[in-house]
Amino acid sequence: MTLIKTKVGRRSFIKTSAATGGGILIGFNWLVSCTPATEEEPTVAIPNEWFDINGYIKIGDTGMVTIYSPNPEIGQNVMTSMPMIVAEELDVPWKNVVVEQGSLDEDAFKNPQFAGGSLSIKLSWDALRMAGAAGKRMLMEAAAKEWGVAVTDLTASEGVISEINGERTIEYGQIASKAVGIEVPEELELKEPKDYKLIGTRQKNVEGPKIVTGKPLFGLDYKREGMLLAMIEHPPAFGLKVVDFNTEEIKAMAGVKDAFIIDTTIPEPGGLGINAFPQLVAIVGESTWQLMKAKKALKVNYESVSEAENSEMHAAKMQADFEKGEAATSRLDGDPDAAFASAAKVIERTYTAPFMAHNTLEPMNFFANVTADKAELVGPTQTPKLLEDSVAKLLDIPAENITVDMTRQGGGFGRRLYTHFGLEAAAISKKMGAPIKMIYTREDDMSQGTYRPTYRSVYKAGLDENNNLIAFSVKGIGIPEGPVFPNRFPAGSVDNYVAESRGIETNISTGAWRAPRSHFTAGAEQSFLDEVAELAGKDPIDLRLELFERAMKNPVGEEHEYDAERYAGVLKLVKEKSNWGTETPGVFRGVAAYFCHHSYVAQVMDMVLVDGKPKVQKVYCAVDCGILINREGAENIIQGGVVDGIGHAMYSELKFENGTPTHKNFTTYQLVRFNQAPAEIEVHFVESEIAPTGLGEPGLPPAVGALANALYKATGTRYYHSPFSTADQGSNLIG
Repeated sequence: MTLIKTKVGRRSFIKTSAATGGGILIGFNWLVSCTPATEEEPTVAIPNEWFDINGYIKIGDTGMVTIYSPNPEIGQNVMTSMPMIVAEELDVPWKNVVVEQGSLDEDAFKNPQFAGGSLSIKLSWDALRMAGAAGKRMLMEAAAKEWGVAVTDLTASEGVISEINGERTIEYGQIASKAVGIEVPEELELKEPKDYKLIGTRQKNVEGPKIVTGKPLFGLDYKREGMLLAMIEHPPAFGLKVVDFNTEEIKAMAGVKDAFIIDTTIPEPGGLGINAFPQLVAIVGESTWQLMKAKKALKVNYESVSEAENSEMHAAKMQADFEKGEAATSRLDGDPDAAFASAAKVIERTYTAPFMAHNTLEPMNFFANVTADKAELVGPTQTPKLLEDSVAKLLDIPAENITVDMTRQGGGFGRRLYTHFGLEAAAISKKMGAPIKMIYTREDDMSQGTYRPTYRSVYKAGLDENNNLIAFSVKGIGIPEGPVFPNRFPAGSVDNYVAESRGIETNISTGAWRAPRSHFTAGAEQSFLDEVAELAGKDPIDLRLELFERAMKNPVGEEHEYDAERYAGVLKLVKEKSNWGTETPGVFRGVAAYFCHHSYVAQVMDMVLVDGKPKVQKVYCAVDCGILINREGAENIIQGGVVDGIGHAMYSELKFENGTPTHKNFTTYQLVRFNQAPAEIEVHFVESEIAPTGLGEPGLPPAVGALANALYKATGTRYYHSPFSTADQGSNLIG
């Protein structure tokens, strides 16, 4: 067994109160691991019926358990996996567990509520297990007292408490009311992974039936009595500011209630408060159709506040900065210059990636109801606390007078980390004195900013006369930060190694895009390693395993981020599952492996030619993410990452002319289509007893490298610049 110390008593860690119908309400601090809560934790009002309370498990007299999850649901399936963890330790039947989205309440949780960095499960693992184990212990203590026996004489399973040497049994729901007031012991017994019954199994998305039957879950579904709709118009180019517009003409149009200029500028917005267009035109009305017609009739005058920038300017900036060579070295092992000078073979390649849009399926939207001293916000946000703080600054009202309710999100990918769209809804509601749902068009979103940055990296490798890798260099630049991770692979595996990373400024706003920086670096690094293997006359998997062997047995330098044994493990697993080394006529294979968000993923991509065009036929994936919670959800998120990686590497590119995006909708900005996705994606997980690590992002980065390497085998062309489908590289996926 595993004993975990609660370190605190009943008042500060767990509060128990009688719930309606004789249930027990168990409150706990999410994401706190084993740290104590404060004595000032607020008391909890007891509901007369089931309702959402952040950070609480509710057990009713029927034996049902409701968990109000604090983390935003952006498609990563935490609303299924989180309650699975609690149910495992609580020893309650999965069919008796339901989960609902909680509201923002960090006073109760004592930790951030957010979705980003593939951290939801990783950071909440201990807290969720403690919550389940605490509930189970309290119920058993109550049963022991009821029967006049020691708690050690009892056992619990599947929601039923039983005497070990007797015949008496009692269901959780029948004893719940008697558990009120039971103090949590200083230590809680947690299950060993070998004893898990629920964790690691395949469970369907708990909201799946609601999604496929069209139940209102998303921000766009949200409605309120008396609610008006709003749309916005921001400047067409970076560097422009709104001056005025044909106000009276727009206000006179059918269905338009009002039209005006809003300003969402706030002091010290922080990194996630980025917004290139804080001043914009808002139109309020009765229907989206009427508002879209009004938007088309807008005649807005703008003034220049800074120089507009374009794609060519950024390319020139990055090239010039490379040539300056003024950036500080991020990591230096050995003497790379001398090693390159003595190398028998040297290879150097440059890789680039363009700006890209996020393009979440659900357009940006938010609901706001602002009154004299209060604000109610409802919508899809990855950072509800940041939004609350930003709205407090904008409206100059206390944060405690603001509520934020999170809806399910039709895609996040980093796009909804930022607060501007919630601020806009609040500003419009305040101006109108009415509840407002603000909605972006696709064109509004794609031209707003918050793009995936553009990157450029130069890789260089040197081999000795025996084709051993003796020198490795990577120098990268990006906007606003460079893409190089100095302490990731191959750091620690090469005697002479140098890594440099730097950034440049621009007035084009950028933001986190699924697997920030890793999505580019993995593609470049893994493509380059395949070329190094070819130059050395080695199998690409064998070359990587040689390097991992060095990092395991005799690592170079003081530290590196990755676990070489686990890294090598996923490569060996994907090699086995894909039968790597077995030639199949007409099938062209590419391999890649990458570590990010504390997880390891290796992929082998099989490609065929259909009418002369490459088509990804099958992808094999090997994943090490520690303990697996929900096998079905985990498979789905890896599969989605593979498709996402293929599509964006092949097609996605956002260019600018005088600061204006040239692509504003899917008519010109291509995404992967159904017939271009792999026919099969086979996912295998390393069985592990290590605490869970990230999974939402690690499946995407290696897909870029595996795709580039498979394309080379199929077409004979190396791919250095994404998107790979550009005319100068002469490739396009079928369809």
